[in-house]
Amino acid sequence: MRRVTARLALLLSAAAVVAACGPSSPSPSTVPSGGVSIAPVSTATPPAPATASAAPATASATAPTSTPSGPTGTAVPKDTVWLCRPGLADNPCTGNLDATVVDASGKSQLQPTAVAANPPIDCFYVYPTVSRQKTTNANLTIDPEERAVAVAQAAQFSSVCNVYAPMYRQLTLAAIAKPAGISLGPALTAYSSVTAAFADYMANYNRGRGIVFIGHSQGALMLIELLKYQVDNDPAIRRQLVSALLLGGNVTVPTGKTVGGDFANIPACGSSTQTGCVVAYSTFETTPPADALFGRPNSVLNPFARNNPNLQVLCVNPAAPAGGSGALLTYYPTSGLSALLGGSISLPGASTPFVAFPGEYSAECKSSGGATWLQIDRTGGSADKRPTLRVTESPQWGQHVVDVNIALGNLVELVGSEAAAFE
Repeated sequence: MRRVTARLALLLSAAAVVAACGPSSPSPSTVPSGGVSIAPVSTATPPAPATASAAPATASATAPTSTPSGPTGTAVPKDTVWLCRPGLADNPCTGNLDATVVDASGKSQLQPTAVAANPPIDCFYVYPTVSRQKTTNANLTIDPEERAVAVAQAAQFSSVCNVYAPMYRQLTLAAIAKPAGISLGPALTAYSSVTAAFADYMANYNRGRGIVFIGHSQGALMLIELLKYQVDNDPAIRRQLVSALLLGGNVTVPTGKTVGGDFANIPACGSSTQTGCVVAYSTFETTPPADALFGRPNSVLNPFARNNPNLQVLCVNPAAPAGGSGALLTYYPTSGLSALLGGSISLPGASTPFVAFPGEYSAECKSSGGATWLQIDRTGGSADKRPTLRVTESPQWGQHVVDVNIALGNLVELVGSEAAAFE
């Protein structure tokens, strides 16, 4: 418990470092309103990290550290509030998945997409910071923000997997903006509710199926810890790992290596058919600045690695996992966009729930000056009639808010390829 406690504590007190960076540091009012992990919030001195050997224990008696698996009826109660789960009457992840595909000339065509009738694998999705509740921890009420981000980030995966998305008691936007009221207890409440939901899923729904973990921002942070302590060190569960998509979370590896750092046994994905591996990246349009919140192991969002010069942030290009550059398949939702992006992108009119811009951007993993990131570049220049990506005013954040959507089509295709290879 000490190690995960220290890690969460350091993340929550990140503003001590951000504030020291000077006037260019973003204030809470300039932090993106959706899909964020933390805002610069505190002047407290972060506690020192605990020893590496200490593993977290969950705060819930129904979420054992050795996660059970087996048929329905095992000891773990089915008390999770599910945002998305097969069989739910009102499931935001299994609605209409059709997209209007817009090419560089501005011409569009319909792309029908169906929810898979009997996909071979499951996806376990943990959403980013979106709750606008006024408490420190969100309750388990499903609000419009959770539904909107599930549609935006997770729904398209229903074409290749059964999506399970638990509600969890995340740290809210209000809590992050007012850090004086945050203690370690609320951070552990969020983490423990995710592990309890995973225990419920494994005991009552999984039935030995392959799993893709999907998380962004705060969701990625929670899954990094869950994978580290409940999957990476458990060969039985690790055999069920199809892949982990941990986006905007600063997963670390030893410099020049594909495994180590956060995970001892789960390597970076090196092809579209490799399984049991992790995809991680943070998107930037330019080299991340020295005080970037993502892409740097010594940033305030990766405190355990900042004193280790031998670690770097992992980058796997979802458009070209084996390396090099690839064209991005960008998908945005056409409604509820303000909950995700703050309305900072003006989309062309479309009658479908999604609009897609294939090939408008290319991506390539780059490393320079201690940073590793997914470099995105607009390929068509002024001749491309589609809207230009602009979602944040602060270079520290890069394009964090759209880490998922900028490459959503690539990620879905990747999961489909991995699922076929996993069978």
